[in-house]
Amino acid sequence: MSFGRRTLLTGLAVAGAATALPAPAEASSTRKYHRKPDDVGMLYDTTLCVGCRACVTKCKEANNLPYDKTELDGAVYDAPERLSGTTKNVIQVADVGEGKWSFMKAQCMHCVDPACVSVCMAHALHKSAGGVVAYKPATCVGCRYCQIGCPFDVPKFEWTKALPLIVKCELCRQRAKPEATGALAVANPACCEVCPREAVIYGTVAELQEVAKRRMEESPEKYNSKVYGLDDGGGTQVMYMTAKGVEFGKLGLPELGHESMPATAEQVQHTTYKWFAAPTLLYGFLAFTIYRNQKKEQAAAAHGHGEEK
Repeated sequence: MSFGRRTLLTGLAVAGAATALPAPAEASSTRKYHRKPDDVGMLYDTTLCVGCRACVTKCKEANNLPYDKTELDGAVYDAPERLSGTTKNVIQVADVGEGKWSFMKAQCMHCVDPACVSVCMAHALHKSAGGVVAYKPATCVGCRYCQIGCPFDVPKFEWTKALPLIVKCELCRQRAKPEATGALAVANPACCEVCPREAVIYGTVAELQEVAKRRMEESPEKYNSKVYGLDDGGGTQVMYMTAKGVEFGKLGLPELGHESMPATAEQVQHTTYKWFAAPTLLYGFLAFTIYRNQKKEQAAAAHGHGEEK
């Protein structure tokens, strides 16, 4: 019997190693999605925002979202404080230190290589025309992996509904007009349409980068030299400009590397399973453990027979 076990364990280890040899897994050096010339997005300039929240109101109107009733000093306002199942876009106030504060516009970042798309098993979240991260309710299974995967904490779940959906900004893609050309043929975000100060503007990513560059060149003393979203987390199509000395982390934007989260996760997985190393090591460890326990059992049995004699 012991010979049979050893033979079986040896066979498993050899089979694991043999399975590994023909199919090496190489670490990914490229992302699944990349910026394209016609990708669209938004540029938000915190130095121009006056916090009027016209963008929040217009967003709700354009997306048929209910108002969030907030009571303040005896009066009722539509003043949501954060993204939710009824709010796709919100203006927040951030404490940036030294007694200073800044407005911050939060919405979906429309990542170039989105983590929410990567983890969505049903492809309900997907990249659509213009690089917009779109949502297909019909295929959503409600797993909420997108909420866990998003580094910006954007997707929200409709907890109060019997048939809940995921809620997030889709750049008002439902407002795109067939007769429009260029970026407007993809979408026409309501928030950008009503901003009285052009604190948030819409266009192709290339156009927005040029705007940011021009503003910095015209007022270098005014702006932080970095534009958030150019390559943060692999790049986002919603980008941010802020005042000189104001860290983006103070606005609630996470500090990410230059690689996208899906690409990083894939690289870790491929490295772990390269040459089937992890399963082979597991087989080997299990074989050693079983073999060691078997030896202990045999020694205990032999000792018991000796005492009986």
